[in-house]
Amino acid sequence: MKRNLAVYLLLIAGFGLGIYFALHAGKRLELVRQSLPAALGGHALAPTATAAPTGDLLGSTWQGIRDHLREPLCLLLVQLLLIVILARLFGSLFVRLGQPSVIGEMVAGIVLGPSVVGTFAPGAFAFIFPTESLGALRMLSQVGVILFMFVVGMEVELEHLRKKAHTAIVVSQAGIVFPFFLGVLLSLYLYGEYAPAKIDFLAFALFMGTAMSMTAFPVLARIIAECGMAKSYLGVTAITCAAMSDVSAWSILAVVVAIAKAGSPAAFLVNLGLALAFCLVLVGLVKPLLHRWFTPPTATPRTPGPGIVVTVLVLVFAAALFTEVIGLHALFGAFLVGIIMPLDPQFRTQLRDRLENFSTSFLLPLFFAFIGLRTQIGLLNDWHGWSVCGFIILVATTGKLGGSMMAARWTGMNWPDAFSLGALMNTRGLVELIVLNIGYELGILSAQVFAMMVIMALVTTFMTGPLLGVGNAMRRRSAVAPAKISAV
Repeated sequence: MKRNLAVYLLLIAGFGLGIYFALHAGKRLELVRQSLPAALGGHALAPTATAAPTGDLLGSTWQGIRDHLREPLCLLLVQLLLIVILARLFGSLFVRLGQPSVIGEMVAGIVLGPSVVGTFAPGAFAFIFPTESLGALRMLSQVGVILFMFVVGMEVELEHLRKKAHTAIVVSQAGIVFPFFLGVLLSLYLYGEYAPAKIDFLAFALFMGTAMSMTAFPVLARIIAECGMAKSYLGVTAITCAAMSDVSAWSILAVVVAIAKAGSPAAFLVNLGLALAFCLVLVGLVKPLLHRWFTPPTATPRTPGPGIVVTVLVLVFAAALFTEVIGLHALFGAFLVGIIMPLDPQFRTQLRDRLENFSTSFLLPLFFAFIGLRTQIGLLNDWHGWSVCGFIILVATTGKLGGSMMAARWTGMNWPDAFSLGALMNTRGLVELIVLNIGYELGILSAQVFAMMVIMALVTTFMTGPLLGVGNAMRRRSAVAPAKISAV
């Protein structure tokens, strides 16, 4: 041991001396080169700078740090750190307030945008989120939303929905048709003053109707679980209604996006035909292959290891690419792939856990931040703008809560449960933000309408908890017990 240490020290000393003498010799070469006149082929070097004063040294060091922070990678890393930390803090805060963490994450995105940070600290906002840096943030956020929609698709079990009571069918469709109708009527009021100049009324009205009809299925499921309603008749019915509503609303949205992108009836029919053919291929060819490979008939379902996860990701991104290319949106492809995944609950749970943790904890907050950067609440700078925003919230709540509640009551549900079901169906959350982002990118929504609709999504989602409290108070006052699960 001592012998090895002695050899090591000798090597360090010997090579260290060699490096020292080589550098010393190089310094003499540098002095000789500086003394050569330019006529003899030498290139005089600038004299070595003298040591700068301490103040100048600190200033140049700080300027160097600022310059490095402006590099694209450094700027992106700063954005990621700020977004993820703030989203976590706001999520934890809102959980303590009795709200789902996703509400806090949505609010964190608004705070980081021009509505708060951009207003009170415009210099910091311009430094951290310059316009030219938003492209990378947007792409990362879209990847997170694609994975999120795949997980949403996995949570929609079509075979399970077919076995549910007719209450879910009636309520889910009433929760689509009535708010859609009110959204189209609302478009008559908004179109002249707030619609973008180049968008036609058909696309604007259909999109507003669809946006009014959305229910945030994942957020709703989280609220029901946190309230201990997962096994109750009300909770199961709400989950079923939300799943059916999501499938219907996303199908309608696919048609609306195809109309907006096509530009002509012929192009729309071509896009629609390609979309239908794609669905047939997924259901008729890809789905049986996935079931045969992932869930062999003579064995237990395979654990989704790296090979299966990579295969699924390739399929998700390929489907997203195809639906984006044919004039729909990448999210539709990811959603459809989620639906055709093998039905085994253990397989779906394990696959969801592998994909959801990273996408939900890291990538989705980027989407909230990107939405916040687009939301300019300052555009609502007078009473007229805020009154229009309030009217939109009223129409959205009347359509979704009122339509679902009346349909539930019509099927025989008591008033407290019908009201609670309507309150749950009125939850919009992240899904609504995804839809609004699609409309903004397609040019269907103006910046003002986008800000109003984002506020509507936040308010209607925030209302869910308090409205459920009202439903519980109605139940206690009328001494009506919730319906039992056996009624399903």
